[in-house]
Amino acid sequence: MEYLTIKELILASKGNLVCESKDCDKVNDVVIDSRKATKDNAFVAIVGENLDGHNFINLAINQGCRTIIKNKNNNVDIENKEVNVIEVDNTQIALGDIARFYKEKFEIPYIAVTGSVGKTTTRDMIHYTISSKYNALKNVGNLNNHFGVPLTLFNLNKEHECAVIEMGMSNFKEIEYLVNMVNPQIGVISNIGYSHVENLGDRNGVFKAKMEITTNFNESSLLIVNGDDDCLKTLKNQKLVYKLKTFGFEKDNDIYCDSYDMTDDSTTFTAVIDGNTEKFFIPTVGKHNIYNAMSAILVGLNLNMTIEEIKDGLKVFQCTKNRLDIIKKDNITIIDSVYNASIDSMNAALNILGRYENRRVAILGDMFEMGEFAEFAHRQVGKFAVENTDVLVAIGKHSEYIVKELKENNFNSENIYHFNNKEEAIENLDSIIQDGDVILVKASRGMYLEKIVEHLNK
Repeated sequence: MEYLTIKELILASKGNLVCESKDCDKVNDVVIDSRKATKDNAFVAIVGENLDGHNFINLAINQGCRTIIKNKNNNVDIENKEVNVIEVDNTQIALGDIARFYKEKFEIPYIAVTGSVGKTTTRDMIHYTISSKYNALKNVGNLNNHFGVPLTLFNLNKEHECAVIEMGMSNFKEIEYLVNMVNPQIGVISNIGYSHVENLGDRNGVFKAKMEITTNFNESSLLIVNGDDDCLKTLKNQKLVYKLKTFGFEKDNDIYCDSYDMTDDSTTFTAVIDGNTEKFFIPTVGKHNIYNAMSAILVGLNLNMTIEEIKDGLKVFQCTKNRLDIIKKDNITIIDSVYNASIDSMNAALNILGRYENRRVAILGDMFEMGEFAEFAHRQVGKFAVENTDVLVAIGKHSEYIVKELKENNFNSENIYHFNNKEEAIENLDSIIQDGDVILVKASRGMYLEKIVEHLNK
């Protein structure tokens, strides 16, 4: 981060300086974790679901922090009076306001990425692609919400030439809030699925929430979408105030894939772009990753990259951890996809499992936030599993619907196992897994199936 003066912090946060430090007139980072607070940082006391940052203000000061941003209605007793204390109406809103103020210092292209499934992989694919030409910033890990996006923006410095910002949401108006902070020139929507449908009502609600990415778009803005998606393809026939580019396998898209070949760990595909056929290589598998690559190609082209520069970026792509990591051991192969799960991502992962010739074991846990769609969603996963799995290990309450679907489709019941939790599954896995097995592990984040992967790794 480049520095912000205390005067700029007051202006950006719409706050009041109620206490002043004589030896600190600027900061070079903004943090919300008191453990990271130092002399040159501003500590913003966020009120979270489980912790109130105001309780850690004195701890931050004792570590050397000299600038505090707090809620004016919180009467915490600040022991050291030789610090900057800025009071605001709401520290969460102030954090976003400061980030918006700070990013305006950098006149670079901002690319916003969202989607129901695979947005982190899409973000990473775009970042690797454009990084072959530009110094590009991206979110670290999964910092994609109302806290993570501003913390990402604070990592901007004068060396950056563009930024790829992933935007997550679980309800309406959340992407709109992030877009008002980032003001992207390019938006990318990977797909519309059932993630967070419990809060959004149905897929139309998900579509509406994702389209908030266009909140501030005008005739110079570009929206890039999956043109095969049944919701997103409806944009093709609309009169829009912004530019639209589509990707997919269907030939009416601006860029489409007409053939591909996959090995165990890489994909080569040909794409038709403006009537010209080009061959691309990505060091990962899955048809969904071809979609991701095509979105990255369109971003690269819009940023005036050559096809060769785009190819150079794609061929060095690496997935973020726990998103279809393929771990080859001496006696088994593990497909680690434990970060999260939805109908579409389960389908994509099971399709990858189904490509293997060895015995295929799917260890699948519950998908969360499905509400009244829970039975439908898990039965859909069961349908995908029938053709792509030899052994099913189901974990959790809703995963019983996966089991029911397999049994109703005459799947061998001797190869179906159900456990209430990961601990029960771990106790029994050694008697289920055989040498040579290819094992997919996938569930929603809250199932913590990384413990299963750790056990298999041993």
